[in-house]
Amino acid sequence: MERVQVEIFGQVYSIKGKDDPAYIRELAAFIDSKMKEVQKGTGTVDPHRVAILTALTITDELYRLREQYGNMEKTTENAAKRLLDLTENL
Repeated sequence: MERVQVEIFGQVYSIKGKDDPAYIRELAAFIDSKMKEVQKGTGTVDPHRVAILTALTITDELYRLREQYGNMEKTTENAAKRLLDLTENL
């Protein structure tokens, strides 16, 4: 495992992980960007509050994407069943 130093919202963190260091830096950059976006949108300066609001924002995005994925999966299954039914009737 390799240690990677990243900066998130003005704080430097040393992260140890199995993943590619570039990927860890990319994740950290995403979080940093989201935190700055939340701070700008809310005017909140307390880093803990910004972190909680950012976590809620990212979690909301995750839940919405999971729902979209589930809907697409159902649509795909239904379409595949219809195609199978059509080919069986040939």
